[in-house]
Amino acid sequence: MWFRQLSFYRLDESSCPDLDTLSTALAKKPFNPCSGLDWSSEGWVPPAAHADGPVLGCKGNLLVALKREDKVLPAGVIRDYLDAKVQEIEDKELRKVGRKEKQALKEQITDDLLPRAFTRSGRLSAFLDTQRRWLMIDTGTASRAETLIGELRDALPPFPAALPRTEIAPHTAMTDWLLAGVAPGGFELDADCELKAQGEEGAVIRCSRQDLTADEVQQHLKGGKQATKLGLVWRERIRFVLTDTLQLKRLQFLDVLQEEASQAGDDPASLAEATLLLMSAELGELVDELVEALGGLQNAG
Repeated sequence: MWFRQLSFYRLDESSCPDLDTLSTALAKKPFNPCSGLDWSSEGWVPPAAHADGPVLGCKGNLLVALKREDKVLPAGVIRDYLDAKVQEIEDKELRKVGRKEKQALKEQITDDLLPRAFTRSGRLSAFLDTQRRWLMIDTGTASRAETLIGELRDALPPFPAALPRTEIAPHTAMTDWLLAGVAPGGFELDADCELKAQGEEGAVIRCSRQDLTADEVQQHLKGGKQATKLGLVWRERIRFVLTDTLQLKRLQFLDVLQEEASQAGDDPASLAEATLLLMSAELGELVDELVEALGGLQNAG
């Protein structure tokens, strides 16, 4: 259940449903496997093994999971079947198969193969922190996050959820922290960063397992490069990489947190709820402190 990446969105009061409201709404679109000529299928599934509904709730935190299944039908397979069919027609009827006929044959072959195609599936977890008014999504990919938000909007229209905009741009703050050799508040510089020169063709420098206060890093910064990614550790509890798009990648909940969760119960239900409660509390505090370190939200409400 521990998130590995994080995209977070600001909610307003109208987009903070209670457990029953959200459960009823999501239950109307459960996941069903791809069937027939469907290329893909998407729907809500229980977010934990013991859950019997689409939402796991714990003290104002509502955990959900969106599952997607896609048919896998490689273009090369279709092409092989098409070539064989075209060759069969030309040999049997002694004529050339034209472009339009080839296209029709390709569509027919695709329809014939699709029900027998392999499938691949994945799930995307998220939780609504209704007290702090954050939507936390376990992804560092904007398109995947928007897909989940779109499904929530379909279930609970209009479901306002907005990307947070901070007074200080993340790349500006990260660059300043590196120049100062120290991060603010409960944050500490870790050992990874990405620096980029201005312009679309600007040079990119990536540092890994590097002392970020070293002279070589400072020289790149003084030469005009800006930080686009920065490794940070929060209160010796969570390690992550902050990006210039305000996403948290390579989330790592340190041992002290996982030990706290494991001590809360030894059955799946209590362990899942303890993990959700601990993870949501820690990520909520981390995000609040991060936003504060970036000057707060623009037009905060």
